[in-house]
Amino acid sequence: MAIVWLPLEALKASTGGVIPVVKTSIAGTRIVGRLCAGNKNGLLLPHTTTDQELQHLRNSLPDQVVVQRIEEKLSALGNCIACNDHVALTHTDLDRETEEIIADVLGVEVFRQTIAGNILVGSFCALSNRGGLVHPHTSIEDLDELSTLLQVPLVAGTVNRGSEVIAAGMIVNDWTSFCGSDTTATELSVIESVFKLRDSQPSVIVDEMRKSLIDSYV
Repeated sequence: MAIVWLPLEALKASTGGVIPVVKTSIAGTRIVGRLCAGNKNGLLLPHTTTDQELQHLRNSLPDQVVVQRIEEKLSALGNCIACNDHVALTHTDLDRETEEIIADVLGVEVFRQTIAGNILVGSFCALSNRGGLVHPHTSIEDLDELSTLLQVPLVAGTVNRGSEVIAAGMIVNDWTSFCGSDTTATELSVIESVFKLRDSQPSVIVDEMRKSLIDSYV
């Protein structure tokens, strides 16, 4: 399921209607990806989320997905948390209570980390259960350490023709990814490789999405 702000038409067309798309705002803004963090188990929202937005998301998501608003001064949760379904990397200054909520709601192990010296771990990497892309200046030693924590292969790279802010230029799950329009063929090849997207399933859905994308540009 994708959670987005307006406009929806392009995303709906590119998914071929096979991924439910939820139209929303968070704290009255459109930067939903930078303000929330989640996985298959739960969705964490900042304290600035309105009651109406919170209820809308709870009504729109499956019952098994826990949607929780948390009192954390670092309210751009998407910049401060990077996670898959098993592990979360977090900003080093998050409250201990927030760390416990992350572990409980998302069902993950939590590690306070930096990526290439950057504390905004959610901005400088993208993770799935199959791999991860991190800031291009991440050292070999840090790559090995992070890969051990996450138990997935990692590659240092960029999106959108050299952008280091990985999460601002792509989203990914275990079988597909959407990247910014400036992303080069080389960058796309790295993304497909590290996230094992060519081997992922369900291929029928991916084929349908690609067909829909082609049709939308014809």
